[in-house]
Amino acid sequence: MNKLWITAALVGAEITRAQQPFLPLTPEEIAEEAARAREAGAAIVHLHVRDPEGNPTQDRDTYARVIERIRERTDVIVQVSTGGAIGMSAEERAQPLALRPEMATLTCGSVNFGDGVFLNPPDLIEHLARTMLELGIKPEIEVFEAGMIATAISLVKRGLVRPPLHFDLVMGVPGGIPATAANLVHLVASLPADSTWSVAAVGRHELPLGAMAIAMGGHVRVGFEDNIYYRKGELATSNAQLVARMARIARELERPCATPDEVREALGIRPC
Repeated sequence: MNKLWITAALVGAEITRAQQPFLPLTPEEIAEEAARAREAGAAIVHLHVRDPEGNPTQDRDTYARVIERIRERTDVIVQVSTGGAIGMSAEERAQPLALRPEMATLTCGSVNFGDGVFLNPPDLIEHLARTMLELGIKPEIEVFEAGMIATAISLVKRGLVRPPLHFDLVMGVPGGIPATAANLVHLVASLPADSTWSVAAVGRHELPLGAMAIAMGGHVRVGFEDNIYYRKGELATSNAQLVARMARIARELERPCATPDEVREALGIRPC
C-alpha cells in the first residue's frame, strides 16, 4: 500500500487549557509541538493560532511568527486554516494566505457546527480558491457533508482548483455528517478518481475511523483540535502521542509514514 500521510491538528479554535492542560498556545509551544509531531510520524501540521490571551485569531503577524518558529525546528508541511473560528469575517479568515504557506484549507460549503453555523457561501469559497490559485498555495478540500464534494468538483471544472486533489473528510462534528463506517465508505466512493483523502473524525471516533482509513488506503488527521483524549477518561499528553498511535497501527499494516518531502512531491507543492 502507499505510504501514510499523517496530519497533526495541534491547536484548533475551540479547545481551552481548562479542557486540555497540554494545549500549545504560544508560538514557541506550537513550534515545539509541531517538531514532536513530526518526529512521531506527521508530515503535515494543520495550523490555528491564538492571541496572547489564548483566544483564536487569524492575525497575519501571529501566523507569521508561528510559522517562522516551526520552520526553525522542523521540515513539516504547514497547512494554515482559513476556517478560523465561528463568526469571523471573510477578511479575517483569509489573512494567513498572504504569507504564501504551502497548504491551506478550503471548506466547500456551510454546515451547522455545534450551536453555531460555519458559513461558507459560494462567493467566499470562490474568493479563497482563487486566492490560493494565484499565490501557489495547495488547497486541502474540507468536506463536512457529501454535497461539498460536488462543489469542489465544480471548482475544478472552472479552473479554480487544480489536480491533484486532496480531500479531508471531517466527520462527527455536531451538525455535520456522522462519523460512521458506512458514511466514510460513501464519502470515499463519491470522490473523484485519482484524488487523495484523509479522515478527521472527532472525539472518540478518531481512533476507529483513523484505523479504518489506514486499512482503506487513505490518510489520517489527529490532534487536539479534533480529540483531546488518548482513551476514554484519559487525556492525551501531547499531539505527538496521538500521531504515534496512528503510526504504530500503520506499521502493522505495512504502511510506513511518508515524509513531508514525499507528500510535497505527491501533491505538487512548491518548496517553502
